[in-house]
Amino acid sequence: MSATAIKLKIAQSSDILTAANLRLLLDKIIKMLALPGFGILVFLLLWQLVANNIVTSLGQFPGPTQVWEQSKTLVAEHQRERDKEASFYERQEKRNAKKLAKKPDAVIKIRAYTGKATFVDQIGTSLLTVAFGFFVATLVAVPLGIICGLSESVYRCVNPIIQTFKPVSPLAWLPLVTMVVSALYVTDDPLFEKAFLTSAFTVALCCLWPTVVNTIVGVASIDRDLINVSRVLQLSATVHIRKIVIPSAIPMIFTGLRLSLATGWMVLIAAEMLAQNPGLGKFIWDEFQNGSSNSLGRIMVAVLVIGVIGFILDSLMLAVQKRVSWDKQAILR
Repeated sequence: MSATAIKLKIAQSSDILTAANLRLLLDKIIKMLALPGFGILVFLLLWQLVANNIVTSLGQFPGPTQVWEQSKTLVAEHQRERDKEASFYERQEKRNAKKLAKKPDAVIKIRAYTGKATFVDQIGTSLLTVAFGFFVATLVAVPLGIICGLSESVYRCVNPIIQTFKPVSPLAWLPLVTMVVSALYVTDDPLFEKAFLTSAFTVALCCLWPTVVNTIVGVASIDRDLINVSRVLQLSATVHIRKIVIPSAIPMIFTGLRLSLATGWMVLIAAEMLAQNPGLGKFIWDEFQNGSSNSLGRIMVAVLVIGVIGFILDSLMLAVQKRVSWDKQAILR
């Protein structure tokens, strides 16, 4: 074969590879962007169509355009409140500076700004509350699940309790938690508000069970070969749990954690509504009670924000799971 023919063959192969790569890239773009974008577009069109045909006691049900306008209004309200806060502290600083100029040893006071919580502030409160409740639940659920998964006797003792309390609604827990927090959390200088603790512990009680159940399943389904290796090496209980049990059960533990976080985020909104914790739940309840013509749009903004945050939290948990999980073959390396 001549050199020209060889070059022509190589050029044709390169063109085929380039075309194949472009086709793969195009398929990836369609799957990642085009199809989700098409689904969102169809959803928005259906939403607008349905909204046009629903008239409530507060007026027309909000469509995408109205909700977008209310979202911009909520952001503007947050910015105005932050400007008021900055002006408040600036006035205090000027007043204290004048006082110190006249009397250097004067005692000055800085009062905290007590303006109303904005929508953005309430998002932060809800995230803090669910994080606190989820953390408390994880501290209890993972060790309990490991113990139950390692010991059949303990599992048989604890399982009836798990199965009894697992289906209990958060609305049933909330009055009990409220009473317990009010009775035990008595202090003149509270670190947390009672409404915050009530919501957080209600979330924790409902977050427990998915993590406990999935941790038990993950620990109980550890490869028998790994358990036999641990016995041959005569690993201590602590080393066995750290080197064998936890790495092997990590996928199931994180499945439980993801379910628990999703459950906690859903439970939180109802808990905040009833406990009046200044988060998204209280925002929705206040807007419902307000009954203005903009209330439905503002509530819909909160609904969409709750859904987006839930999606982001689940994605973060999945990313962490991929980060800490590894193959069983690599456990003893």
